[in-house]
Amino acid sequence: MSSADGNAQASAQFNAAQGQVTINSVVPPVNPGPAPSFEQLSGGGRFITEDQASAYPLLANDFNYVDKGHTGHISKRQYEDWLNKK
Repeated sequence: MSSADGNAQASAQFNAAQGQVTINSVVPPVNPGPAPSFEQLSGGGRFITEDQASAYPLLANDFNYVDKGHTGHISKRQYEDWLNKK
């Protein structure tokens, strides 16, 4: 569900010994800007590590998906493929 301002939101209700508990959550929209180059993220290296990926929140979120071989790093080809799919 989304609110009028575009934020994703959810609500859940649970029964507890003290009465009903309602949990509301709101996730603000992400506006990460343009994707950095592979060279920027990798620091000039051959791969992007999970720690380096944290500089770009969208990549950090998708790191395990992009790291197809589960090697702990992303190659330039994997990064470019991911950029073309998003």
